[in-house]
Amino acid sequence: MTFAKSFKIGDRKVGEGAPTYFIAEIGANFDGNLELAKKYALEAKKIGADCAKIQTFTAKKIVSREAFAKMQLKGVHGSWKRPVDEVFKEVEFPHAWHKEFFEYCWSIGITPSTAAYDKEAVDLVDKLGIEFYKIGSGDITWLEMVEYVARKGKPVVLATGAATLAEVDEAVRTIEKTGNKNLALLQCITNYPSKFESANINVLNTYRDAFGAVVGYSDHTPGDTVVLGSVAIGAKVIEKHITFDRANKGPDHPHSMTFDEFGAMIRRTRELEKAMGTGVKEVVAEEAETVIVQRRGLTAAARITKGQKFTAKNVAVLRPALGIPPKFKSAIVGKSAKKTLAQGAPIHWEDIA
Repeated sequence: MTFAKSFKIGDRKVGEGAPTYFIAEIGANFDGNLELAKKYALEAKKIGADCAKIQTFTAKKIVSREAFAKMQLKGVHGSWKRPVDEVFKEVEFPHAWHKEFFEYCWSIGITPSTAAYDKEAVDLVDKLGIEFYKIGSGDITWLEMVEYVARKGKPVVLATGAATLAEVDEAVRTIEKTGNKNLALLQCITNYPSKFESANINVLNTYRDAFGAVVGYSDHTPGDTVVLGSVAIGAKVIEKHITFDRANKGPDHPHSMTFDEFGAMIRRTRELEKAMGTGVKEVVAEEAETVIVQRRGLTAAARITKGQKFTAKNVAVLRPALGIPPKFKSAIVGKSAKKTLAQGAPIHWEDIA
């Protein structure tokens, strides 16, 4: 498959050779308040996130009350203690708010985006000038929708939670056939919060080898362990939920990061990116002194007079490495000193007769 190794979201390069792209997922945490959603975007900008992301759906187009009523739910949906469609209805981000939210984000210098869960939603944000689309894990097998999004020609960020490799392959091939080469493929575990032992960060290597796309992680584990591990093996897009307070009521608050935590995660990631280096092993500038003081050189173990032969006993191997390197000790043993050397003096090639 021939997906791009990097692409642009606005003026920001994403992928190979670029810093990790951070998506601050607001999700349902705006608590039905547009002004609060804008505050989320502003704080996300302040801590260094690249994108403030919402979700665009209407309850009646995403869930069936009747079908959910037939299920005995044990996961996060079951913890809501009331009909699933009612919860979804409460956390809708109204279509009428999108223009104001998007324009506000652009005005403060952060990219707005969304996971659009129906075609009307896709068309809405397309007209607003959305810079990339997120496809949530739950829609990975809705190939008609995957294709519809990809044909908009914008970069696609595809989450792959609760999917088999075969299902990921189907979705990726669906995107590929549209000619859209700008894909970021995110590993994800769709439990809230998810377990560290389920994270399977190494799937990113599988994705990179199988599909050649930009890879990343949409993470629901506590803290930033999984994020840092992902970045260390090449993740270039990271998505995490954010909240002002995990104690707030709502489906997303409990498993979200606070802004302080999110900001610290970004700072640690930037440190990690610096630490990853080039892969070329060399002596770096700050080692210019230690490469001498911590290494050893050939040194006079006792006073050696002019004409005296070097022996295994009168030649020591000591720090610092001012003299001949230790590997040449056998080469000078038996040779004569060209000048007198004091005890402890480095032995140089010009001291050999």
